[in-house]
Amino acid sequence: MAESTTTTQMFSSWEKPELDLSRADWRSGTQGAGDVQIAFVEGFIAMRNGGRPESPSLIFTPAEWRAFVLNAREGEFDLT
Repeated sequence: MAESTTTTQMFSSWEKPELDLSRADWRSGTQGAGDVQIAFVEGFIAMRNGGRPESPSLIFTPAEWRAFVLNAREGEFDLT
């Protein structure tokens, strides 16, 4: 088997703080079970599965969140 030549590079934007999400004000775009919820906490945006709120949350910087929202609006993540 050939040796891998891929290297891993850490970017500072990947280093997210450990946020206390226990008192976060989670917001949902729909009323359905299993929907995506977001919360604004300490200058970051947290996203979680509303149907499984105990599961890990994704943490975004404001710049990452903006890029995600803009690309979602343009249909970049449309899998249909």
